[in-house]
Amino acid sequence: MSATIIDGKVFATTVRGKVAAHVARLKEENGITPGLAVVLVGADPASEVYVRSKGKMTIEVGMKSVEHRLSAETSEADLLSLIDSLNRDATIHGILVQLPLPGHLNEDLVINAINPAKDVDGFHISNVGLLGTGQKSMVPCTPLGCLMMLRDHHGSLAGLNAVVVGRSNIVGKPMAQLLLRDSCTVTIAHSRTKDIEEVCRRADILVAAVGRPEMITGAWVKPGATVIDVGINRIEKTDGGTRLVGDVAFESASAVAGAITPVPGGVGPMTIACLLANTLTAACRANGLAEPEGLTA
Repeated sequence: MSATIIDGKVFATTVRGKVAAHVARLKEENGITPGLAVVLVGADPASEVYVRSKGKMTIEVGMKSVEHRLSAETSEADLLSLIDSLNRDATIHGILVQLPLPGHLNEDLVINAINPAKDVDGFHISNVGLLGTGQKSMVPCTPLGCLMMLRDHHGSLAGLNAVVVGRSNIVGKPMAQLLLRDSCTVTIAHSRTKDIEEVCRRADILVAAVGRPEMITGAWVKPGATVIDVGINRIEKTDGGTRLVGDVAFESASAVAGAITPVPGGVGPMTIACLLANTLTAACRANGLAEPEGLTA
């Protein structure tokens, strides 16, 4: 068996196209330009690259992009004051504070200072609670991207057995909640799970989000299963240098799975695409307009 490759780059391009088309209609028909504000504290190199990419793509889909770059020594009071001003700015519909923050800043306090309606990362405790109880919320971008790709591949997910490997607040837990909402039977596996290989082998949908390079091999995969690899790990190559791999051993898993996302080029591109989709959704909700079809959970 040779698995179908679920191409996240292509899918993300389609999502961004849908967002751009909806933004254009909002501008023409309602005079509304969705606005996304990104706050970066310090100069973490990976965060710098990510923020630049976010800003570029925000502008490309016709949205307003605002960046606030603060020094690593910024006080908690000053950061909270900036968030408060963004909460009150009617032209800003989405607020994202880039993580990780410098150690002297309380990430939970900062995240929960964001207006939940503008929390396009979906990390605010109110959004976590709303998602967990099946109510309308802002949904974390990476799990939302995974869900979109799964729906596109399978159509209905109802009745499928899904296993999520990893229990993080950013991916594992919200991914499980989204799969439950789509009527999957869901198991969350983690480092303490007994017979984890056998648990994974029962999955029609296997989502790997554990942060361990190539942990899940083809022997863990049910023949024909759909494998979504959220992991992004940089490892050393035998001939020098480094390369990116996922949490799944792609070569062995793709020989067994029915469909699989590669790393890179799978889930990663969907994260920013879904950030843009969430900003659009937030703008529509703020103005009492219909949400964009196919771009929400």
